[in-house]
Amino acid sequence: MAEELARLLADLKEAEALAYVEKALEQGRDPLDLLAGAKEGMAIVGERFADSDYFIPDLVFSGEILKRIVALLEPHLKTRGESKKIGKVVMGTVKGDIHDIGKDLVVFMLDVSGFEVTDLGIDVPIQKFVDALKETGSTVVGLSGFLTLAFDAMKETVEAIREAGLRDDVKIMIGGGQIDEQVRRFTGADAYGKDAIEAVALARRWIGG
Repeated sequence: MAEELARLLADLKEAEALAYVEKALEQGRDPLDLLAGAKEGMAIVGERFADSDYFIPDLVFSGEILKRIVALLEPHLKTRGESKKIGKVVMGTVKGDIHDIGKDLVVFMLDVSGFEVTDLGIDVPIQKFVDALKETGSTVVGLSGFLTLAFDAMKETVEAIREAGLRDDVKIMIGGGQIDEQVRRFTGADAYGKDAIEAVALARRWIGG
């Protein structure tokens, strides 16, 4: 049954997907099962994006559909007391960059995958990342950036985390439109993810769950 929701989300059929979720909840379906279907659908979207069958607007739209599905499921998940988080992640778009499409999608995917996400927003000052890591005790931080100018900000943020004495305890992932292994080495991050699916996989590898 979850496969049907996965198919609808993957095919970007918003109205049908939302109607499916509403009807399933009325029929007493397990919200976790529906959430699993939504996650499967997003995984398919990620694969289609990787294969160049989908593009950025499709990713954004799928994220919006997912957001609405999660909004429908969230009250039922909280009622069941099954929203236990498996780890903490700090996310933000680095200083000088105001793009939030990729960052928001990663936040969505981490959240529905069971992580407690502190979303710092866009154009985030370097010190704010350091402060958030100290305040939350997160062991993973994601630095997002779409513009090439973000590379320097990422490098400076990684350096600030090191200078704060947190580097040995914090894993750093970066992501964005032009991020690759060369940029990863330049910034000193631990890894880069080409999409939200890989970001979740990295967090799982580092934190577990």
